[in-house]
Amino acid sequence: MDIEETPLPGIGLKHEFTVASGRRIGVISRQSGKRDLLIYDRVDPDACQEEVALTDEESDALAELLGAPRIVERIARLHDQVTGLLTESVAIPPGALCSGRTIADSLVRTRTGASIVAIIRHGDMNLSPRSDFVIEDDDTVLIIGTRDSIDQAIQLLTAE
Repeated sequence: MDIEETPLPGIGLKHEFTVASGRRIGVISRQSGKRDLLIYDRVDPDACQEEVALTDEESDALAELLGAPRIVERIARLHDQVTGLLTESVAIPPGALCSGRTIADSLVRTRTGASIVAIIRHGDMNLSPRSDFVIEDDDTVLIIGTRDSIDQAIQLLTAE
C-alpha cells in the first residue's frame, strides 16, 4: 500500500491512501496537534466528500480501534508460530536510568535479546518505535522475547 505524504505549509501534513475498494482516505495532521479525517468522493477521488475534525481524544480512540487490535493479533500469531515467545508490558518508574534516553541507548536488545515493540505514552500507542525514540517516565513499554530475556529487560528498564 502506498501512502502519499503532502506537506501543507503553515498547516501540517496530509497523508492519503487508496483502500482495496478504490476509495481514497486521508488524514491531515495539523501543527496544532489536531487531526482531520478525509473521505474522498467515489466518482472523483480528488474531491473531498467529507472532512471530520477530530479532537485529541477522538484521534486516540480511532487509532486504538484501528491499530491496537492489529498489533495484538500479529503478536498472537507470532506466539502460535514460535514456542516460548512471550510479550509483557512494563511501566517505566519515575527516575529510571533509561528515562530520558533513546531505545538504542537503553541497550535492551543488545543486553537481553528482548525487543521493544511498542511504547504507550499518555494513551498514545507508538508501534514499532525507532531506535531514536526517547523513553520517558510513566511510559508503558511492550516487550517481546523469551521469559528470560523479558525478565532481564524489565530489570534493565526499571533500574534506578
